[in-house]
Order: sequence, then structure tokens, then C-alpha cells
Amino acid sequence: MSSGIEKDSGDTTEADELRATERKRLRALVEADMETALRLHADDFHLVTPSGMSLSREQYLGNVASGAFNYLVWDPAPIEVRLYGDAAVIRYQSQLQIISRGQESPLGHYWHTDSYEKRDGRWQVVWSQATQID
Repeated sequence: MSSGIEKDSGDTTEADELRATERKRLRALVEADMETALRLHADDFHLVTPSGMSLSREQYLGNVASGAFNYLVWDPAPIEVRLYGDAAVIRYQSQLQIISRGQESPLGHYWHTDSYEKRDGRWQVVWSQATQID
């Protein structure tokens, strides 16, 4: 274990699957791979951005698809997982850089908290919140 952040409540296999799913989701967002992003975000997904804006799945992924949100870097630290049957909460820090509606942000550090649900046998993110670390 790297930093003590890897403690899990529950099955390690499920926790590892969630970590892999989150990393795949982040790659899809950075690469604007909308097919993968659509599969990994639940229909009722909502994001609360570091500025406090709430975005639906359509709004968020629409911004990624159009290039209004262009992720340059999204590098997650080890991901902590808490499992609750067919639901889970993950938490991690990241280095992130984005161009948002033409404004490039500097590389920053963020906390991410995401809730996942297992639907039709696969994990999908339902809620996501990011907070910038000063």
C-alpha cells in the first residue's frame, strides 16, 4: 500500500474493479471518448463542480463532447473505496488541469468524492463532487 489511502471495507476484487472503472472513466473524459463516458455515467448522474455548479449527465458530457470542457491532465492518487452492496463511495486526490469554456486553469490539486451503483451488473457513477485544495 502506498499512502494508507487504500483501506477498503468489503471485497478487494470489487474495490479493485471500482478503481479500474474510475480510472477508465477519467481516461474517457481526458480523451473525450464519449462512447465509454456515456456507458460509465448513469442516466441520472449529477456533478457538483469545484465552483459549486450542478450539472446533469447531459450537460456535463455535452460540454466534454463539444470541447467546452477540455481536460488536459487528470492524474488520480490512490483511490479509497467503501462498498455497501450494490453501492459504493470512492474518494481520492488528483492533479487536474482543464480548459473550461476557453479559460485554461493552472494545474491544481483536488479532492474527488464519487458515488457508484451497480446497475445491470456494471458499476456506473451516479454523483460526483470535486473540491479544489488550496
